[in-house]
Amino acid sequence: MHADQLAGIGDEAAAALPEQIAAIADLGWPGIELRAVDGLALADLDSSRFLRVRRALRATGLRVVCLDSRIGNRSRPITAPPTADMRELDVLAERCASLGTRYIRIMSYLSDGLDEPEWQARVLDRIALLGDRAARHGVVLLHENCTGWAGSDPERMLRLVDAGGPCLRLLFDVGNGVDHGYDAVDVLQRILPHVEHVHVKDAVGSPGHAEYVLPGDGTARVHECLRMLLDHGYNGAFSLEPHLLARPHEGLTATDPAPFLRAGRRLEELLQTASTGVA
Repeated sequence: MHADQLAGIGDEAAAALPEQIAAIADLGWPGIELRAVDGLALADLDSSRFLRVRRALRATGLRVVCLDSRIGNRSRPITAPPTADMRELDVLAERCASLGTRYIRIMSYLSDGLDEPEWQARVLDRIALLGDRAARHGVVLLHENCTGWAGSDPERMLRLVDAGGPCLRLLFDVGNGVDHGYDAVDVLQRILPHVEHVHVKDAVGSPGHAEYVLPGDGTARVHECLRMLLDHGYNGAFSLEPHLLARPHEGLTATDPAPFLRAGRRLEELLQTASTGVA
C-alpha cells in the first residue's frame, strides 16, 4: 500500500509539536513534513527551541521528508529584496542537515503589479540565485504549484526547473487546481518526470472560492493523480495537507486532529485502490 511513502504536514493536525507527532503516530506513518511549530515558521525558531524539536523527532524515529519555507509565498512578492529569502534558505539548509532531509518547499512570487515580462525576468533571476545557493548547501528546492508566476502553468514550471538547475525540482499538490483554476491531471501529465514530492488535499468550488474536503470527495481528481504518479514509478513522499482546519494563508490553525486523521485514512484507501488499479 506504499505505507513507507506516507507523511503529513504536522501543523495541519495541531500547532504544538507533541500533538503533531501524536497525530502522525496515530496514523502509523513514518514521515512528517515541518512547516510551523506553535505558530512559528520553522526558520523563526530560536536555536534552543529548534534543538527541542530535533530531539523530539529523533526520539520518535519519524523521518522528516521536507521543510516548508515562506520563500516566494504570498507574503513575499518578487519586488521584495532577496535578503529574507536567502536568510531563510541558509537557516533551513542548516536545519535540513540536522533533521536528515534535503528538501525545502518554495513558491514563485506574486507580481506586485509588475507587467508580465518584468515579472518573468525577475522570477527566473531569483530562482537561479536560489538554485545556486541551494547547490552550495547541498539541498534541493521544491517548487509548489500554488502562489506565484509558475503556480498554475506547466510550461512555466518547466522554465523554473531550467532556471534553478539541478537543485530545483517540483512539488505537485494534487488539490491546488480547484482554487487556482486548472485541471490537476492535465498539469501533472506535462510535469510528471520532474515531480519529486507530492502534497495531497481535495476541494470543491471555484477559483478563489475553494472548500476543502476529504481526499476523494472533491473535484481535484485525486485518485487519477495518485494512479498516474504510481504508474510512472514515483517513489517520493505522499504528504497529507488536507486544509480541513489549518490554512496558514487565511490565518487558520488546527484545533482538533480528528479531521486530519480522517483525511489520512482516506488517503490510505485512495493509495490502495490507485496501486491496484481499482477505481
